[in-house]
Amino acid sequence: QLQLVESGGVLVQPGGSLRLSCAASGFSLDQYTIGWFRQAPGKEREAISCINTSGGSTAYADSVKGRFATSRDNAKNTVWLEMNSLKPEDTGVYYCAAKTSLLCGSRWFTSYNSWGQGTQVTVSS
Repeated sequence: QLQLVESGGVLVQPGGSLRLSCAASGFSLDQYTIGWFRQAPGKEREAISCINTSGGSTAYADSVKGRFATSRDNAKNTVWLEMNSLKPEDTGVYYCAAKTSLLCGSRWFTSYNSWGQGTQVTVSS
């Protein structure tokens, strides 16, 4: 069973920045494409980004494009989500997830089969 652990979620003011981490435990992350998702209270889970195994291909939801960036260091077995110009509507529980695919592709938001527990991000003044 793959174990993913997210960290870095905190309370931040609007306009601020935050970096979330997704660390793998017990397996090598370099065989997996990683997605970031979020779920706000009372809303459905939203796919926000994808990064492929090498880190050379990424994809983003329109709601975060230009503000968020995902990256990875396979030697450190970690994927990050850099979030800038944060808005109150970015509030939610953020999850990372893994799938056995080399690329993000046109359906980058689907078919993830291993999930972390999530980390809470709150954007508020």
